[in-house]
Amino acid sequence: MTTRPFFPLRRSLCAAALAFALPAAMAWPDKPIRMIVPAPAGGTMDVVARIVADRLQANTGQPVVVENRAGAGGAIAVQAMLAAPPDGNTIMMTASNVLTEIPHVMKTSFDPLKDVKPVTAIARATLLLVGSPNVPAKDAKGVVAWVKANPGKVSFASYSAGTSSHYAGMILNQKAVLDMQHVPFAGSPPALAQVMGGQIPLMFDGMATSKKMVEAGKIQAFGVAAKKRSQHLPNVPTMAEQGYPELDFSNWVGIIVAAGVPSAMVDKINAAVDKAAATTEVSDRLLSAGFELGGDETAEQMAKSVRADFERNAGIVKTFDIKLNP
Repeated sequence: MTTRPFFPLRRSLCAAALAFALPAAMAWPDKPIRMIVPAPAGGTMDVVARIVADRLQANTGQPVVVENRAGAGGAIAVQAMLAAPPDGNTIMMTASNVLTEIPHVMKTSFDPLKDVKPVTAIARATLLLVGSPNVPAKDAKGVVAWVKANPGKVSFASYSAGTSSHYAGMILNQKAVLDMQHVPFAGSPPALAQVMGGQIPLMFDGMATSKKMVEAGKIQAFGVAAKKRSQHLPNVPTMAEQGYPELDFSNWVGIIVAAGVPSAMVDKINAAVDKAAATTEVSDRLLSAGFELGGDETAEQMAKSVRADFERNAGIVKTFDIKLNP
């Protein structure tokens, strides 16, 4: 996957400049802000949403209500956002894969390239191959050998069918010639519970939700699905290092709104969210939660990145023949 650089320093400088225009920027919310999240409480996107919502509420003086709408790979949440008046008071915290992956494998009522507007990126989330404590392997190569030694007996969980968590497992199946069965869940927490308990041995999960469990010894980490190792688990090799360069999934996590929201309002939301994200409090909490810091892309740059990833993932679906479970 093509990784686009982020510039936290630029975000801080821009936020400082925007402070001079604070009254205009903060004129955005005149009533409670509704922040929709396409994940259950405790999921990767929910973690970011609640970190940013706290600071955003303090900055704007308006309540920020985080609303979890899990299911259908994020489509339910996007539809809820689009059903609200396009006045800017309903925003969505999402990972880019919600817009660029699920529409390829599920019929949705929205066009991710026409019906939504990316506003600003907050962080990056990287996938990690994890497993139950009783999986007899120390890395991805060991996992592959174990699965091959147990044909037809190993399954992998995902945090929803048609997401990067699903894609990664299917790509590993094909590239390593495995026969793992896919078991989807409505979000990361319920899937991880099954992995921790040993009911389902493997999963590709976000670093943010797996990091602390890996450190606590509740699950094992076998490989980072990126071309570079993560600063959070530097001793865990990448999947590329272990022979699987195709497993490169690093998604931005940020704010989107309905396409009908006026551009001037998008600019105000961007300014307010960037100001919140630029604080040391937020950046420290994001890093502590297992995210890479986000940056300062404009709304136009975000839209271009969504299109690029959308086209890339269309190729993945076709190449690896990925379909939803019946």
